[in-house]
Amino acid sequence: MRILDRYILKHILSIFFSCIFIFLFLYIIIDILSHLEDILKQQVTFKLLWQYYLAYLPIMFVQMSPFACLLSTLYTFGKLNHNNEIIAMRSSGLNIYQVSKTAIIFGIIISIFVFLVNDRLLPQSAAFTQRIKEQMESGRVKLKEESIQNLCIYGLRNRLFFINKFIPAKNTMEGIVILEHDEQQNLIKKIVANKGVYEDNLWKFYQSITYNFDRNGQIIQEPIYFEEEIVAIPEKPADFMNQRQRTEFMNIATLEDYLWKLSRSGASTVIRNLKIDLYQRFTAPLSSIIIILLGIPFSFMMRRRSTGLSSIGISIMVGFLYYIVDAISIALGRGGLLMPIMAASLSHITALLYSIYLIRTLP
Repeated sequence: MRILDRYILKHILSIFFSCIFIFLFLYIIIDILSHLEDILKQQVTFKLLWQYYLAYLPIMFVQMSPFACLLSTLYTFGKLNHNNEIIAMRSSGLNIYQVSKTAIIFGIIISIFVFLVNDRLLPQSAAFTQRIKEQMESGRVKLKEESIQNLCIYGLRNRLFFINKFIPAKNTMEGIVILEHDEQQNLIKKIVANKGVYEDNLWKFYQSITYNFDRNGQIIQEPIYFEEEIVAIPEKPADFMNQRQRTEFMNIATLEDYLWKLSRSGASTVIRNLKIDLYQRFTAPLSSIIIILLGIPFSFMMRRRSTGLSSIGISIMVGFLYYIVDAISIALGRGGLLMPIMAASLSHITALLYSIYLIRTLP
């Protein structure tokens, strides 16, 4: 690594980690003060608060890293510009890309790291912090979820499950209704059971009635009653637990699996929204590198007296506009006006092209 690259990287790293530390500190302090009355009322222990904010660190890092990247880029190159060091670099024969190469590589590394954190740590952190939050609000410890009420999921073989009560600890569900459809979403079978127990990798239903339907929705045979029967359901109890989670509690593999199971269900709105969530897992981490590319031309165009507060003002403006476009494109995608992949990537493509244009127009 050249001396110049080390010099630039040193400034970027110091500002980046300083921003992350300040953002984290301010967030934790503000969050504690805003919920101080509830914390004292519920007598939340220091250990529980420590676990909550420690688990929340990956979430905060993913949310704050783009702005930290922008601030570090603007301040670093703005200071170099203020000290006429950019002019010296350009006079020695370096072009814009050679001068800003270190910042771009740093942005790519941060984007990769954010992607890994977003997929490997964020779902577990979100689920864990949600449990701790519920625990703090209720004032008691919930080690395991005793039961899940009114569970509704899409399963394999184009089946729709309605379960009144699901008890994970006992692998048992009660009040079961299963609707099976064909490829045209016509109801072909309905299974109603009082109870289901998962034993030896099989679902055993009790007091079950099976109805078969024709294409017109009419019963074609006499209902079949079983006091006890083995039902061929490929879903395991863990599948019911995974699919009832919110998408922010799923990693990419789980989300893809859930989307595949829903692909033949005919629930077009749900499938569209899940596709947007899936594509966002790949495009959202790109915010760090894209926002650095947006910051480079602004920092190179700063006047000598335009470091400090001007850097902060420009970073807020650029970041604000970038996230507004992203929010609008996601809303249009969920409304069906944009394809899911376009909704998840439109703001990033627009910002990338605009940043490249600005960089190419620099003198």
